[in-house]
Amino acid sequence: MRVTQPLHRNLQQIPDQVATVDGDRTHTWAQFVDRVARLAGGLTSVGVKSGDRVGIIALNSDRYMEVVFAAPWAGAVIVPVNYRWSAAEIAFSLNDSGTRVLFVDRELWPVVAELRDQVEHPLTIISVDAVLNGEDANLDALVSSCPAAEEVVRAPDDISGIFYTGGTTGRSKGVMLTHTNHVANTLQFATLLDLSPDVIYLHAAPMFHIADALYMYLITHLGAKHIFIPRFEPIACAKALQEHAVTDTILVPTMIQMLLEQDGFADFDLSQLQRLYYGASPMPEAVAHDLIAKLSWVRAYQLYGQTESAPLLTGLDSRYHVTSGPDAGRLRSAGRAMPAVELKIVDEQDNEVPRGEVGEIVARGANIMKGYWGRDDLSAETLRGGWLHTGDAAYMDDGGFIFISDRLKDMIISGGENVYSTEVENAMYEHDEVGQCAVIGVPDDKWGERVHAVVVPREGCTPDPDDLMRHCRKLIADYKCPRSISFRAEPLPLSGAGKVLKTELRKPFWGDKDRQVN
Repeated sequence: MRVTQPLHRNLQQIPDQVATVDGDRTHTWAQFVDRVARLAGGLTSVGVKSGDRVGIIALNSDRYMEVVFAAPWAGAVIVPVNYRWSAAEIAFSLNDSGTRVLFVDRELWPVVAELRDQVEHPLTIISVDAVLNGEDANLDALVSSCPAAEEVVRAPDDISGIFYTGGTTGRSKGVMLTHTNHVANTLQFATLLDLSPDVIYLHAAPMFHIADALYMYLITHLGAKHIFIPRFEPIACAKALQEHAVTDTILVPTMIQMLLEQDGFADFDLSQLQRLYYGASPMPEAVAHDLIAKLSWVRAYQLYGQTESAPLLTGLDSRYHVTSGPDAGRLRSAGRAMPAVELKIVDEQDNEVPRGEVGEIVARGANIMKGYWGRDDLSAETLRGGWLHTGDAAYMDDGGFIFISDRLKDMIISGGENVYSTEVENAMYEHDEVGQCAVIGVPDDKWGERVHAVVVPREGCTPDPDDLMRHCRKLIADYKCPRSISFRAEPLPLSGAGKVLKTELRKPFWGDKDRQVN
């Protein structure tokens, strides 16, 4: 159980097959493994020892993946950093984890000076993609000058990576994932899919995120081909899908919506696309229907999980992505538990609730994290009783399908009634003039909290608030409908993982309150 094991297998069996394509750079598996081993030697040359943490702040690239594998090859722990964070947030993760070696690409290079000031220990900065002023070393120079290192073989339960959660609700937490966690979840996922080494996978979602890390390991296990674009942009993504005859990719629902709605989408030849995976945030039903209509031949898979589960807990198979027939209602679900993952829905006393009743999702399996870095108290609370407490509210139907209601912390309690924002958002998205929508609870003297919708209208539309409220009342109970609506021209604020930052949307309403509940 090592994340690096597939590299040895690919070198042994398919050394001359293409491993990575990034712009005009192409490497075979033999070349890729050689670069990883040499880069591991380079890490040793700058003082990295077994168990040390190695960070990276960079856009997507083949070199990013080299770093992800070179760190554990050298016996170190990889720390992928969200490049959308502020310098202070990045510095916190480096201070917290004790990361002393940091890879940075040219796009993110301006943050280096601030990090050197704010990080409490010396940093060795290695530039990823260019020779840059102030660097301590350069990735390509290390690869070309250092001999290939023998792998430092760690134990299966040793930490492979520390992935920091978004920090959107307070102090960011470093999730410790072991070699076993990653390999187990990769194999759990693979059992659900009909995949072969012919897969061509596009890294369009950010590689610092655990969802794309899953595919770095999965596609490498398959001995298949990795394609890279620096970041998701609708036109760049569509071009890459067409140019490289991509068969598989993962996108968050917001990205899928942008891809499907871009001008000229129908002109791209995406006939080779076979599987489209999505997750990280709920898929509005209207967008799911648009996906089915415009990419009818593609097998769609909804994936649910979190960083703490490396990341997958459930999957909704493509056969349930239908709008008619006996399985049509499954489209609203997050699917069923992954193989070798146990799930149940529990109440506040951790007692399993009856099917159909909302409670918290808890899980256990070989993919569940070792804990939070330096947070033994929080680890014990989150993993109490041997189960990962996800903080997600859901119910399970008689077939074992999980229907996510909301994050427990995002549940709105209005007049004593529980309102799950996802359900309200789905109703709002059914309106033709709604482009983006986020539903939050805001203070209300009468109801305690009021259901409030923040709406970005579709281009050229000026929706009427009263009309939107009437529209919602046709679809959901009156007490769940928005009591107020605000409009904004700019897109909703998103985290690096593509999730709406509801904490930012709440600030104007809760700024003078002592707590975020009323």
